[in-house]
Amino acid sequence: MEDIMAQRGHEIQGMVTELIFSNEANGYKVCEVELEDERITVVGILPDVQPGESIAATGAWKQHSTYGEQFEVTSFEKTLPKSKEAIERYLGSGAIKGIGAALAKRIVDKFGEDTLAVMEQEPERLAEIKGISQAGACEIAEQFHQQRQLRETMIFLQRYGITAALAMKIYKQYKESAIHVMQTNPYSLADHIQGIGFRKADQIAQQIGIPLESPHRIRSAVKYILRESSGEGHVFLPLDLLEDRVYQLIGVTGIQVENALTELIMEGDVVEKEETGQMRVYLTSFYTAEQGIARRLLSLAEVRQDIAPEEKADRLKQVENAAKITLAPNQQEAVMEALSEGVLVITGGPGTGKTTIINTLLDILEGMDEEVLLAAPTGRAAKRMTEATGREASTIHRLLEIQYMQEEDAKQTFQRNETHPLEADVVILDEVSMVDVLLMNHLLKAIMPGTRLILVGDMDQLPSVGPGNVLKDIIASGCIKVVRLTQIYRQAGLSAIVTNAHRINQGEYPIFNQKDTDFFFMRRRRKEDVARTIVDVILHRMPKFAHCSPIDDIQVLSPMKRGYLGVESLNQILQEALNPPASSKKELEFRQIKLREGDKVMQIRNNYNTPWKVLNRFGYPLDEGEGIFNGDIGRIKTIDPQERCLTVIFDDKKEVEYDYTALEELELAYAVTIHKAQGTESPIIVLPLHSGPAMLFSRNLLYTAVTRARQYVVVIGEEDMVRRMVDNNRPTIRYTALEDRLREEISASALLEGR
Repeated sequence: MEDIMAQRGHEIQGMVTELIFSNEANGYKVCEVELEDERITVVGILPDVQPGESIAATGAWKQHSTYGEQFEVTSFEKTLPKSKEAIERYLGSGAIKGIGAALAKRIVDKFGEDTLAVMEQEPERLAEIKGISQAGACEIAEQFHQQRQLRETMIFLQRYGITAALAMKIYKQYKESAIHVMQTNPYSLADHIQGIGFRKADQIAQQIGIPLESPHRIRSAVKYILRESSGEGHVFLPLDLLEDRVYQLIGVTGIQVENALTELIMEGDVVEKEETGQMRVYLTSFYTAEQGIARRLLSLAEVRQDIAPEEKADRLKQVENAAKITLAPNQQEAVMEALSEGVLVITGGPGTGKTTIINTLLDILEGMDEEVLLAAPTGRAAKRMTEATGREASTIHRLLEIQYMQEEDAKQTFQRNETHPLEADVVILDEVSMVDVLLMNHLLKAIMPGTRLILVGDMDQLPSVGPGNVLKDIIASGCIKVVRLTQIYRQAGLSAIVTNAHRINQGEYPIFNQKDTDFFFMRRRRKEDVARTIVDVILHRMPKFAHCSPIDDIQVLSPMKRGYLGVESLNQILQEALNPPASSKKELEFRQIKLREGDKVMQIRNNYNTPWKVLNRFGYPLDEGEGIFNGDIGRIKTIDPQERCLTVIFDDKKEVEYDYTALEELELAYAVTIHKAQGTESPIIVLPLHSGPAMLFSRNLLYTAVTRARQYVVVIGEEDMVRRMVDNNRPTIRYTALEDRLREEISASALLEGR
């Protein structure tokens, strides 16, 4: 079948006879097109295409499981209809608001084949038609003019290899200025159009003939490099490193880069500052975020709660007696400080009592009738916090009441801010190591003076995926009160997971396969043997040993995304082993990945508008709401090819329906990267450690992976790789400056007080 379709070629030309489906938001259409000898179904981004118009399109033939053969468009041009019949069909299709079938017939009866020329050149003559006023004629002419602009823009853009979908986005952004922008500064696309970065804009610019040494090109390259470096966690780049990367990217250096930086500084896009003996270059948004965090943290820290030590001790004793526990001195210190300090950091590894401290604090604060808000960076971390405390915790995004301004481009804003702050006496934020500078700044904007802030986290975990190193920088600054938890408590001390995690963190090798252990090592020399053993452990050994579900209770974590033992490869291997194809299971292919009913999948971005429901066994809803979060894991329940959707049931029984257009939000999750597992826990962690780049295989990556397990850790691979990871404690350089901003603000305050 595919060979037959391929023989039909990649181009079609014909007249649109019927519009079957249209999405005005993104220009996606399904229509019937009449060729010379047949009628076909055409699908794709076809903005403003209407019945009666002729199109010439390139694309590919596809076989839809329900609707049969279709031609999927990648680019197209259209021409206005020429015959009276085609013009009448075009106008009567609703192409122009206010013209229906009856009025279209009267217009064409009056002007014949000259109808469209009259609409473009002499629109006032439309008022000669009964039912069209002079104002109506002007409105029709304006709509026709806009359609012509869109048509010309689409044709222009597609000449330069821009898909119809991106062309539609460009037109919506720039309207009638689109062609002018493309001819003068196509690099602005990288700033305004999601899906177009510097490299694509540069490719378009070269086709158009923009000079290689254009100031627009150099400025765009500088911003691109600073944005890309934020993906490595950097808030700034040293000037010499920035210049080196600019040279590697576009072969420009010296005075041209300096001139570009001067212009970007004047435009407010970047900040250049000499600090600690080096010249640093920041994107302005990152500089102001760190500056905002420093100012707001210190402002909150200044307001201390005036509670007598005796009262704090009494309240703590009451809670200890009620819970029949006795806190260790270090834990007591954390609770006492949290009752007074405006801002407090509590940091420690696994088994050091962070959860006990939070629960004790909550009991005391509730006894004082104080309003407490609990939050964490991710949905799964918030869920863990809820389970550990018995109180509702939310993501930071939901706490700040996120809203999307433009659904298509996911531009977000927060309803909670300086003018509409959070109403709370205390905010407790867990897993702070995962919070980047932009999100922390937004959170602090929404915390009003007088609210106490308690930051809880493990400073030795992997830092945030986004820019910054918030928790480490705050602690290193010495400007905020910190309580460090170092003692492992008795019950946790019995676990080899906890003791080995602390050994790893202190640079000592973990101890394997002790009697009655929860930490196992299985030596395998070859990668293929590692993969086979992973399947055996998940499918047979651990279910028999721990009486667990192979899919729901066991999580494979890998340091790498690619490679034979990376998550992409392991997911294919594990999918075939744990959920093989069967005639009873529907499946689909998306971006060369098969998704099958029963598959374990992960939501890979926060989507606060996605509706969910929880059903009882009879299919009636028990609960419903909105919001699925990055890191949520579930199973594919059903795939419906006819409706082009699939349904996922997540771990918390929430059922979500995904349209095929939203599948980029899902990934197979039999194996996930250690970075993706931050803030989560699984009963059993399986960790393949065989070979890979030294920069990935580090001590804190191993530490983070081990601390994700609640019951068992199984390491499979080379013992030497485990030792190398423990030894590899060279800190990954992150260019951040929150520590400097905090000390800078303290110095400025001291200087003012000295005056």
